[in-house]
Amino acid sequence: MGIQDEKSPETVLPDKFPHRQVWIPACAGMTMQVFLTIPGYDVEAEIEKFVWMDAVIWQMPSWWMHEPWTVKKYIDEVLTAGHGKLYQSDGRHSVNPTEGYGTGGLLQGKKHMLSLTWNAPIEAFTREGDFFEGKGVDVLYMHFHKANEFLGMTRLPTFLCNDVVKNPQVEKYLADYQAHLEKVFG
Repeated sequence: MGIQDEKSPETVLPDKFPHRQVWIPACAGMTMQVFLTIPGYDVEAEIEKFVWMDAVIWQMPSWWMHEPWTVKKYIDEVLTAGHGKLYQSDGRHSVNPTEGYGTGGLLQGKKHMLSLTWNAPIEAFTREGDFFEGKGVDVLYMHFHKANEFLGMTRLPTFLCNDVVKNPQVEKYLADYQAHLEKVFG
């Protein structure tokens, strides 16, 4: 969520971090780090961030109905390398190999939240007969939620900014995000 300065107990966010003005008041008292899924991250350091954190907020745009490929690459590299620290096994045992799949995660008690931006209006997700058949955005991200739950994390309510290209309402998005963070983490 931000970066903790090693030399100071206060939380530091990069000046160019887009949600700086929202995250500081909503998450007062929390220590934060930013996870950037850009080339050059250190896989082992990223694993340690998951071990350290209490909650992760996955902030991303939609890209062809799911996360961008850079996020998928990050998940493939970091979570796979996290065997033994993030998950022990798939959770099943040889005594009863058909039960317990997805229960071998080591991050119990930790949480994950999606914060998504879409060009689609909210009605595309919520209205019966519209493009996403009234099923909501989380149906499209079930795989993403399940990847986090495989590690033992529980799901927090998703935050969604809609119509960000054709009808942007930046001030509303920021106010809504602030309220969402206060409700979820307050």
